Amino acid sequence: MVNVLIVRAHPLNQEVSRSMKVTDAFLNAYKEIHPDHKIEDMNLYHVNVPEIDRDLLNAWNDLNQGKPFDSLSDSQQQKVNMFNSYTEDFLQQDKIIIANPLWNLSIPTRLKAWIDCITVAGKTFKYTETGSVGIVKGKKVLHIQANGGVYNGSDPASQYVKTIFTFLGVTDFHQLFVEGMDHNPEKADEIVEKAVEKAQQLAKAF
Repeated sequence: MVNVLIVRAHPLNQEVSRSMKVTDAFLNAYKEIHPDHKIEDMNLYHVNVPEIDRDLLNAWNDLNQGKPFDSLSDSQQQKVNMFNSYTEDFLQQDKIIIANPLWNLSIPTRLKAWIDCITVAGKTFKYTETGSVGIVKGKKVLHIQANGGVYNGSDPASQYVKTIFTFLGVTDFHQLFVEGMDHNPEKADEIVEKAVEKAQQLAKAF
């Protein structure tokens, strides 16, 4: 069984969001080709994603000092369990598709919080004498991003996503951009349709 995770980082659906429209086109084409694959479709705006805060930092410190889990506050226990669940869910996946808009040259904060949940020493990377080494192997990742301007992958958001997954050890990494709609609004529909076609073609080989 091939496990596939869709990580949507946009509060709006495909009727408004260009990144979600392209993602839906990819997913529909992928399902036709791989009807037997197990797909988890998660929108980060429909679930709780813990941010690294005082509760988590203090909880990790207490646990590292050998304190029992049940000595943590209810809030700490809930956040630690939630954080760990995202880590373990990611580790079970074979293919991951991440979709987001470019907001102020960055990714949405919900996506950053999820990425923090999967960037865990001892589980997705490790420290060695020569530096940090990614230990995520055998996973395929696709990053879909919608940009109002044209960056050709040079924007900080897509560079960050690529950098973090490369850091974790992912070597099979792909990018699909739908961009330039605000720069050339008269061609916005054409740009999106071309991206939809690219997504459908990419689904055949992903």
